[in-house]
Amino acid sequence: MIPDARETALEVLTACRKAEAWADGALRSAIRRNALSPRDAALASRLTYGVLQNRAFLDYYLQPFQKGKDWEPVIWDILRIGAYQILLMDRIPPSAAVNCAVEMAKGHRRARAAGMVNAVLRGLAREKEQREPPRDLSTRYSHPQWLVDRYVSILGAEEAEACLAANNAPAPTTIQRNPLQITREALLQELEPFSPRPHPWMEDCYEISGTGNLEELEAFRQGHFQIQDAASALAARAAGCGPGQTVIDVCAAPGGKSFSAAMRMENQGRILAFDLHANKIRQIQQGAERLGITCIEAAQADGRIPLSALAGTGDVVLCDVPCSGLGIIRKKPDIRYKAPQMLQGLPAVQEAIVTNAAGYVRPGGVLLYSTCTVLPEENGEVVRRFLQARPDFSMEPFALPFGETVGEITLWPHRHQCDGFYLCKLRRQDD
Repeated sequence: MIPDARETALEVLTACRKAEAWADGALRSAIRRNALSPRDAALASRLTYGVLQNRAFLDYYLQPFQKGKDWEPVIWDILRIGAYQILLMDRIPPSAAVNCAVEMAKGHRRARAAGMVNAVLRGLAREKEQREPPRDLSTRYSHPQWLVDRYVSILGAEEAEACLAANNAPAPTTIQRNPLQITREALLQELEPFSPRPHPWMEDCYEISGTGNLEELEAFRQGHFQIQDAASALAARAAGCGPGQTVIDVCAAPGGKSFSAAMRMENQGRILAFDLHANKIRQIQQGAERLGITCIEAAQADGRIPLSALAGTGDVVLCDVPCSGLGIIRKKPDIRYKAPQMLQGLPAVQEAIVTNAAGYVRPGGVLLYSTCTVLPEENGEVVRRFLQARPDFSMEPFALPFGETVGEITLWPHRHQCDGFYLCKLRRQDD
């Protein structure tokens, strides 16, 4: 059987369930391995993310048909793929969704279940308008209750719902122009087939669509842009990176912030990019080579362990610490299914890294703390404990592209049209 879009989606969902794979990486691998056309790759992506983003919602509509029976996990996944098409996609006829699901069941040696799959999905297509939609936010937006509760406690009920909806909306593909290689006009001309739209507030960032695999574009291979969300691109701007500086990026992989810093530095100066994992160092080096950046030196290091040779040498130290990743749920929908216990040890790791990174900042230099999460316990609370321990640092206001001046900010997808992200600029006092 030649894998098509639906089979590829099922393959990825199975890998997520059995091997605890991350959907984005498993999906890229499956699309490449199955040699999907751009059209099938787009459908496979939508089905995979759609099921993960709406699993509780889909199950709410499927469970009345279960009638006390146990369904195998693979049958659940086949039914969810079918239900997603029936409930949340307009362009696929329900009959096509049903027939494809039946063939998938047969193809996975579940011929005895094929009749049940047919009956359930036909019943769903016939009766979907008769069932009252779920009222509770957890089911309606398929987020675990603990996370819904945290959003409500931070944002209030009305804005929390807007955030949940944004988490389930398709994330635009955002790129950042490489000014070292190409002018704005020339890049827009290259990307014209993909309808480039300037990001609402981040200069030189563009939202594009219909590209298929971005890494296969000639403009990408030539280093004319990098794939970078506006929130992440903002980090180098907030830190004030400029030509001739020494910049130290303590948790650099996959390299996006180092690359943004190099662009703002006009490739003049020195960027030391470190990461804990040796296999990611080559990834940073390859990215720099593609972008024509020569000022980056990448090496393996643990962000919690001091490198004495770097003490007090950094004009700017970028500290993008490991975090829960809850700000990028719209791009990694399976993050929402992490157990809340995962959060317990993160602040201690974050504090250890920022404390060590502070030792690299020269007197008068900048420490930029950032995460891709929106939870205060990983963001402002970590910064405040750090400032209590290091009175020689203080929060410094920086100008945002959309008009505000702040010392710290939490960016939210529903407010700022970017990933969920936290940034805080800290200045070390001059001796």
